[in-house]
Amino acid sequence: MKRELYQKLIEWKENKINMPYMLVGARQTGKTYLLTEFCKKEFEHYVYLNLDNMENIRQVFESTMIPEEIIMNIEALMNIDINIENTILFIDEIQVSERAISSLKYFCESDKPYKIVCAGSLLGVKINRFKSSFPVGKVWIDYLYPMNFKEFLQAIGEEKMLNLIETHYNMMMPMLEATHSKAIALYYDYMCIGGMPQAVLNYIAHEKNVLKFEDEINEMMITAYLADMAKYTRNTEGIKNTQIYKSIPIQLGKENKKFKYSLVEKSARSREYETSLEWLLASNMIIKCQNVKTPKSPLKVNVDECFKIYLSDIGILRVHAKIAKNEILLNKNMLYKGILAENYVAQILYAKTKELYYWQLGSQYEVDFLVNIDGDIIPIEVKAGDNTTSNSLNYYIKRYKPKYSIRISSKNFGFVNNIKSIPLYAAHLIVN
Repeated sequence: MKRELYQKLIEWKENKINMPYMLVGARQTGKTYLLTEFCKKEFEHYVYLNLDNMENIRQVFESTMIPEEIIMNIEALMNIDINIENTILFIDEIQVSERAISSLKYFCESDKPYKIVCAGSLLGVKINRFKSSFPVGKVWIDYLYPMNFKEFLQAIGEEKMLNLIETHYNMMMPMLEATHSKAIALYYDYMCIGGMPQAVLNYIAHEKNVLKFEDEINEMMITAYLADMAKYTRNTEGIKNTQIYKSIPIQLGKENKKFKYSLVEKSARSREYETSLEWLLASNMIIKCQNVKTPKSPLKVNVDECFKIYLSDIGILRVHAKIAKNEILLNKNMLYKGILAENYVAQILYAKTKELYYWQLGSQYEVDFLVNIDGDIIPIEVKAGDNTTSNSLNYYIKRYKPKYSIRISSKNFGFVNNIKSIPLYAAHLIVN
């Protein structure tokens, strides 16, 4: 399946190939598949090393960090010849060995043309808690997130629809009602499935019939996430991680979506759960959106202590919240349809900007997202349906007078009263 990040890999190959490449992302986002495809297509030879199930290879990195010795021992153990001129090494599950990560520094500093890519589950957590010296400046790091709506359409063969959406976005002109309706229907399918590659493949395998899509795919991913929390943390921390993760659908279901530790556990205090929250953020399982007191650039210096938490994938959120597909397709659960729409936009914006902000004034006014576009702070309001009345956005516009505003909804494209109307299916085009 085509991923936007592939172009970043090409840029690395052309410009920084001497620097080992590290791909960070949550479990099952497609890291191994993407890097394998890249190695196969772009290099004459590649060697795949999985440090989780190849204990003998792991022992090599534990015993030496000298590149020449590492290569010689791998050749002997695997009975292969490695020509470093035309061969790339793919080290998977590298988080298992901290010394393997440290060795990347020496591969980078070598005058020999080593080519290395690596990935691993919970690699973000490992980097965040690295005990020895992480090879800062010696590794090219990229992040892989669940497939966005653009990648979803590419995967299911809807390139013509994708091109039409982009054309109308650039012109800010409405699509024909028939094509608009089809695009909205495809968005509803994506809302049910999400962007995890295995989920998208299951949808394709069932002839793109969303009602036949097996929710067990996303349920198994949630189970795997919870298992990781137990496996890779101390007992008490794992329990707290699980409590936070399980509380997120409840947090988002409240009228005020501000994250509250009391919804994790009645007597919970922030100092008791901050470490667990940071673990989940580093794992890329969740996304943090911070409240901005004053919408001025840079936004990060104007945040307060309030924040919202979203899940990294809309399909996982739907299953985690136990929302049936028919509730989405038949508009039976508009409350959670709105929450899913907001989470959908959150994951798109975060993948582009690596940070998320919103604006709230008391309990009366809230604008879902603020983004910096070409130096201007632009407010974004998200609506699941076509009822786009918003006192909050109107108040914000009157008070702060932004260059323009964005309203994302099921309505067609338009630009009226200095507000861009962008359909939900075009949200991925807002930030380049």
